[in-house]
Amino acid sequence: MTYFKQIMTDIEHATGKTLANYTTNPIGGGCINAAYKLESADNSYFIKLNHANLIDMFTAEAEALSEFTQINCVRVPQVICSGIADSYSYLALEYIELKGLSSNAGKLLGSQLAQLHQQQQSYFGWHRDNTIGSTEQINSREHDWVTFWQQHRLGKQLQIAAKNGYRGKIQDRGHLLLENVARFFDGYSPAPVLLHGDLWAGNAAADELGNPVIFDPASYYGDRETDIAMTELFGGFGADFYDSYQAHYPLDPGYRTRKTLYNLYHIINHVNLFGSGYLGQAQSMIDRLLAEI
Repeated sequence: MTYFKQIMTDIEHATGKTLANYTTNPIGGGCINAAYKLESADNSYFIKLNHANLIDMFTAEAEALSEFTQINCVRVPQVICSGIADSYSYLALEYIELKGLSSNAGKLLGSQLAQLHQQQQSYFGWHRDNTIGSTEQINSREHDWVTFWQQHRLGKQLQIAAKNGYRGKIQDRGHLLLENVARFFDGYSPAPVLLHGDLWAGNAAADELGNPVIFDPASYYGDRETDIAMTELFGGFGADFYDSYQAHYPLDPGYRTRKTLYNLYHIINHVNLFGSGYLGQAQSMIDRLLAEI
């Protein structure tokens, strides 16, 4: 695999370290990118690969991880370098030996995420677009959260779904919901805070010392409730995590309803990425939200 020779050379240039007698071993678990552990006698790196035309996806991820590193609230993998090698784009990261979140690690992550969610910006969005999975995620700056969610999140996913052939009920009911998004924000004005953006259990773990690590971000500045909602979508976070977060940064009571609105974005994205197996869930969520109006 000649592309690994180029990646190795780029890592050597970025780190100033020689990678002699390196080996590469595939790592399973991802559904968007191929992943490998690149290991030499003294150092190990985590390599993500995809098609060369998706280099912007890795560039945006690297910029998000670097922003997390600068803020230093919760550990993320250190960015080594990114680029194109042969017909592949790649992202090289620090390799961290990961294990599941323990009760103590979950509790610490709750407090660290609460601290991260107090890093405010003057606008909703980010300095560039990125991806959610492999779907383009528009981060155009807005000063009104409802407008941002209508245009760049829920509305965008409905547009993609229509292009993918998902019409009928999901579009009719979805656009009715879209027109009424503001109804879910009566008496609640979220601040634009730094988000992980894709915080399901597969993107959080503990390091070798038992401290939490988060990775694979789809970051932007938005309502902190979106991150908490995502943690509930597929499970995997324990009571210690939520109790700790609430103790450090209590959620608004309206979150219990808005979390469905926020997770609908991800479920429609799953329809667009993985097919109609998620369509019934998306339609059920839309009906549930419309019943709240």
